[in-house]
Order: sequence, then structure tokens, then C-alpha cells
Amino acid sequence: MENRNKIIDCTIRDGGLVNNWDFSVEFVQDLYNGLSEAGVEYMEIGYKNSARLLNATEPNPWRFLDDKFLKEIIPEKKFTKLSALVDIGRVDPNDILPREESILDMIRVACYIREVDKGLELVQMFHDLGYETSLNIMALSSVPERQLIEAFEMVKESPVDVVYIVDSFGSLDPADIEHQVKKFQTMLPNKQLGVHTHNNMQLAFANTLTAMRNGVTYLDASVYGMGRAAGNCNTELLVSYIQKSSYELKPVLGIIEKHMLAMREKWEWGYIIPYMISGSLNEHPRVAMAYRNSDDRDKFVQFYDNVTSPEASLAPSTR
Repeated sequence: MENRNKIIDCTIRDGGLVNNWDFSVEFVQDLYNGLSEAGVEYMEIGYKNSARLLNATEPNPWRFLDDKFLKEIIPEKKFTKLSALVDIGRVDPNDILPREESILDMIRVACYIREVDKGLELVQMFHDLGYETSLNIMALSSVPERQLIEAFEMVKESPVDVVYIVDSFGSLDPADIEHQVKKFQTMLPNKQLGVHTHNNMQLAFANTLTAMRNGVTYLDASVYGMGRAAGNCNTELLVSYIQKSSYELKPVLGIIEKHMLAMREKWEWGYIIPYMISGSLNEHPRVAMAYRNSDDRDKFVQFYDNVTSPEASLAPSTR
């Protein structure tokens, strides 16, 4: 039986959090063509957020996707479908065309647990416009059980296609993932599941495989692991590991060789000690990211002392 898993490559969307979406048109086109040749099912080409709502002044085409621009960049759709992510309160419904007029196939909605009702309103709108949809509930590792149960009652009734288990802080291990997957399956028996992992503790690939073995269909990844802070599960690892006749590793290696070695010298992402520490403490990586931009970037003991001192735990939560 052919493998049912689908890879969603987030290199542009999550990788853009590393370099402020400073990707050339040539890179995005090469990535799309390479992923299509590799048999990767989806490519997340950025955020469909509104520049106006975010008061953005400089043009940033991958953060504020425009359908007309996208058609120029990718005049001909190939094997790989295209997705975009939106955040609650940052998307203008007037910016969303019906699916038959857009080259996007899927729109994914990211939200925190307290905004699930707002997230589902967006899902309904995108669904009605003809898009495939997903709901990505962030920072799951810090959500109280009761809140989860209430949110899932709403999710169950919605038309959303895929619900994501998101390890926002890279703090979960395979046993945690298995527990979450089983919980989601029990509460949402009518939904397909997805997983989005971060590599703070070198577990993104293992966690993704654990999710897959437990019945999760949609697997987020990025080429060379490029994503915020510690980055994501690597697309090339999944393409080489999953037994699927349509997957071909060589085109992904070509993207890395042609573009990403140079990017990795210019921008930093991946398994790095401060991100490991924030993952092990189940904390958002923003403090570690700021530290990596300071002169003390490699003073790991000092960073550990800073974030584990009693004062740090009394500081207002920034989650």
C-alpha cells in the first residue's frame, strides 16, 4: 500500500523567521522546482498576512503574499501544491481570492488556544472559498488539559481538514508526541492530523517519525532544517527515510548545494546550545535568540545561569 504521508515544506515561511524573508526570487523558484522534482507534496511559500494591518513599510513579498506576484513567480504549477500561513488578527479577508483565482491550494491558520474560536472563523472562510485548511495550535506544551478539551469541542464541528500538533518550543520528546497524538485522535476522530517540530533538543526528526508511526499524515519540514532558532525537521531526512516511490532525494540535495550552504554562513539556525537550554526548560526561544545576537552569544554557562536563576522564573511570562 502506497504511503499516505504528505510533507509540507516550510523553508520559506519558517526559514523567513531567520532572515526576515530575505529570499531571492531565484531561490524560491529553484526551491519550488526542486521540491516538485523531489515529489514533496506541499510548499509553504510564506505568510498571507496583511502589510497594512501590521503597519509594514518595507515590501516583503514572502511575508505578505500577493496573488498577482505569485502568478509571476510561479507561472506554471508543477507537482507541488502551494500553501500559506495566516495569523489571527493579521489577515485581511479582502486579500483572499477564491481558490480558483489563486495559485494557493491550502491556507493554514496559526493561533494560540485562547483564540481557537477566531481561528475557526478564518478556517470557515477559507474553506468556503475552496481552500484546503489546517489549524495549527501553538505552544501546546503549556496548555492546561481543560482548555484543550473545550477548544477541541469547537474544532470537531468545524470543516478544518487538518489539525496540527505543534511543538513550538522544541521541548517535547517522542513519548510526549505519542501522548499528544493519541489525545488528538481520541478528541478529533474525524480529522486528519499534522505535526510541526523544532530541533532544540535534536528531536525534530525523531518526533516527526513518532507522529507518523502513530497515524499523523501531514509532516512539516524544511530544507536543511532552516527555521526559527533551532529550526525544523529536515525535508531531506524525510524524503530519504519515508518509503514512497514518488520521493527523490537528489533535487533536495541540489537546493542545499546551490543555495543553502551560503545561506548557512550568513544566517544562523539549527541545534545551538542556548536553544537547547530554552527547549529543555519548555520556554519560547526568543530570549535565546536575543542572546545569540549579543556579544555574549557563546557564554553558555552565563546564559544558563540567567534563565534558571530565581529572578528569571519570577519575570513576567512573555509567551
